[in-house]
Amino acid sequence: MTATLSSPTLPALEEGLPIISGWEAEIAQALASDQPVFLPHTNLSLDQISAGFAIALHMHQPTIPAGAQGELINHLQYMFEHPFEGDNHNAGPFAYCYARLGDFIPELVNQGCNPRVMLDYSGTLLWGFQQMGRQDILDKLRRLACDSTYQPYVEWLGTCWGHAVIPSTPMPDLKLQIRAWQHHFAALFGLEALRRVRGFSPPEMHLPNHPDVLYGFVKVLKDCGYRWLLVQEHTVETLEGHPLRHPHLPHRLVARNASGAVEEIVVLIKTQGSDTKLVGQMQPYWEAKTLQPLPLGTIQVPPLVTQISDGENGGVMMNEFPSAFMRSWYEMREQGGGRTGVVGFNGTEYLELLAAAGCGVETLPPCQAVGQQRLWQQLGEAPGPAAMAEAIASLQAADANFHMQGGSWTNDRSWVQGYDNVMEPMERLSAQFHQTMTRQANSANSDPLERQYRYRNALLHNLLLQTSCFRYWGQGTWTDYAQEIYQRGLAILRHDFA
Repeated sequence: MTATLSSPTLPALEEGLPIISGWEAEIAQALASDQPVFLPHTNLSLDQISAGFAIALHMHQPTIPAGAQGELINHLQYMFEHPFEGDNHNAGPFAYCYARLGDFIPELVNQGCNPRVMLDYSGTLLWGFQQMGRQDILDKLRRLACDSTYQPYVEWLGTCWGHAVIPSTPMPDLKLQIRAWQHHFAALFGLEALRRVRGFSPPEMHLPNHPDVLYGFVKVLKDCGYRWLLVQEHTVETLEGHPLRHPHLPHRLVARNASGAVEEIVVLIKTQGSDTKLVGQMQPYWEAKTLQPLPLGTIQVPPLVTQISDGENGGVMMNEFPSAFMRSWYEMREQGGGRTGVVGFNGTEYLELLAAAGCGVETLPPCQAVGQQRLWQQLGEAPGPAAMAEAIASLQAADANFHMQGGSWTNDRSWVQGYDNVMEPMERLSAQFHQTMTRQANSANSDPLERQYRYRNALLHNLLLQTSCFRYWGQGTWTDYAQEIYQRGLAILRHDFA
């Protein structure tokens, strides 16, 4: 196959800012096609496969106001500039981890292996590479995103540009976060590469369970062209309120809001376990060896063991993953060329093969967000937001553990409680941003608002403030960063839109 590189039609940067808005029509058009992405090129056939596995690598570093003059820089740059703080001495290994799949995949393919990997890079990290001038990293990622030789082996997953926690992100900003990432990805790798991005990886694996928030999230995902979503096993349940019986099969996530409107999206289930160790030691491959085909619709299909982990964080991913990753594909090559028995899939590839075999969305077992069965039972036949709020309050009064804050990869922390000094500024800046832009949209201006520098600068600060790191890392320096971004965002709105 001849390698062809797709050139982006969006500018890579404008006045130092990433492209995160202004090309909405082009983005929507690129994602409108229902044509299969992997099916025309896959070398896998379901009838020759007993079980499969899929692994995704999540890559993220936040943007912080910590440059030499207080400017916005990526935390990776901060690590390089402050090597004696914490584990910042690992800046070099971190940077290599962000690029190394651009070496691993070509090497494996050239040696006759049949590898698969899904990649999830936050927008802030991609901008950080640009700010640091790390074209070496971007060139290797571009190879995986644009070179047709490697497209059958690599799948890029969409995410929120600013690594925002979905349930606690202001609802009007969800689409802005998702579209910003799509803009930035297209600016770096081209609209044709974006066309192939069909799956979504939520930051912190956080899934809303409040019916109205989940409904809004699923609707936005579908409006933005996504076909499937990666979810954590313990964040979903059957419609009867039980754990999933077959987490290694895709499901239909049913999102019903307080008014009774319903949206659905296909989900792949990330099963429980220690994330980095499972992926770092290629446990999904070994688990798949213990599985056999399962019934789906009218046929038997190979189950899929799905895992995602940080792609760089910790000794397992830094040191153990490369050899385990390479060794697994070599072993599969010797056992049927990596095409029979136990094999690797990418998520969209697996779903497209199922659909081609007659397992459409309607054949998938349904699920809902965890805790919703108790809520529907409490709510009864009384619809409406007021009745739902009353039902939630009753359940919380009876059970202190019941909540509608959603679920993430970890159950031991809240992304809301104890963070009023971040949450309140976040909500205020979001409200001010939307009020300001509504006024501007009604005023005459030759350039579309979303293409103006001042809009992108304000939007960038709004999205950055929603970054999960400002809560994950606790009180102190990180919440101070959030406060500074908030103040700068307000100043931009007041000064540039006066």
